[in-house]
Amino acid sequence: MRISILTLPLHVNYGGILQCYALQTILQRMGHDVRVLTKFQYGRSYYIIYPMAVCKRLFKRFVLGKKVAIFKAPHQIIRQHTDRFIHRYIHQYTQRKWTAKIASRFEAIVVGSDQVWRPLYFQPIEEAFLSFLSDMNIKRIAYAASFGVDYCEYTEEQREICSSLLKKFNAVSVRETSGIKLCQECFGIQAVQMLDPTLLLSADDYRELIKNSKSQPSQGNMLVYMLDRTKEKEEFVEQIAKEKGLIPFWMDSDVDDENLPLEKRIKMPVEQWLRSFDDAEFVLTDSFHGCVFSLIFRKQFLAVGNKERGLSRFHSLLALFLLQDRLILSFNEYNGNLSSIDYDKVHDQLHNLQSQSILFLKNNL
Repeated sequence: MRISILTLPLHVNYGGILQCYALQTILQRMGHDVRVLTKFQYGRSYYIIYPMAVCKRLFKRFVLGKKVAIFKAPHQIIRQHTDRFIHRYIHQYTQRKWTAKIASRFEAIVVGSDQVWRPLYFQPIEEAFLSFLSDMNIKRIAYAASFGVDYCEYTEEQREICSSLLKKFNAVSVRETSGIKLCQECFGIQAVQMLDPTLLLSADDYRELIKNSKSQPSQGNMLVYMLDRTKEKEEFVEQIAKEKGLIPFWMDSDVDDENLPLEKRIKMPVEQWLRSFDDAEFVLTDSFHGCVFSLIFRKQFLAVGNKERGLSRFHSLLALFLLQDRLILSFNEYNGNLSSIDYDKVHDQLHNLQSQSILFLKNNL
């Protein structure tokens, strides 16, 4: 079957890139011809698009004496490694806009995974519900789609439109248990919970990617993957490292810090990101996919939740494996009493959930 995947734009988010790769891989293993729907990205220079913004930055820098970057860093430099992975492994079908004519090349469209149903991240949100298909006779499947939060962020108009569109789907699955409730309350739709696609592949599947790359050994044995680096977090990292007798190493660049030199903002290769988990003895993270890959690679870990980013993803994932105690909401909650994760039990449960998730795809395609 000719299938297209519709997900969030693939840029520099490792979890977003790898969930797309994983879903594509699983569908291909089922024998399907798979493409990922993407749109052209226009790369005109920042100072041409936003001349007034550059003038304001010049004023702040040289008149007010503030430390601000004059130009935004070129995205193609920051994304050079992640783009290389995407071009090598993701089979994209890129167009200026999505239309029914373009969709007619496929027999089914799978929407998901990641926070594809979060209006803040996907605009216009109606396209994430396949508004461009009109009344086409094509299979519409939502696989592990996520709202990102446990409350409805949609306007009344968006709810009405998306509810009508969602009723045309052949099957709907969501990533979080809270998504089941949102589908019912916001759209009047029955949904089921399925695994994030990254959990459908094994550690050996990801090691094959590492093997086929030029990744280097990690400079430590305690992986720190935290999206917002602060002095408080650095002190907590040192506390944990000292307690466990480990050498911490931070992963990821400060991609959004415009005051840093460009070379400090370049995202590391996806394969190096994966290797960081494989090399670690312990993982400290505030990322959903940081937890996911800790589970995949059988690592002891501790997650620090961020209420502003949303906690439903963490609660839902960890509850599947009875690991709710691995999540803390503040550093003060940590008391050092972390029991060792029994990964034989965790992976027994993971295999059961993998079977259910793959069966969902097989039965609905």
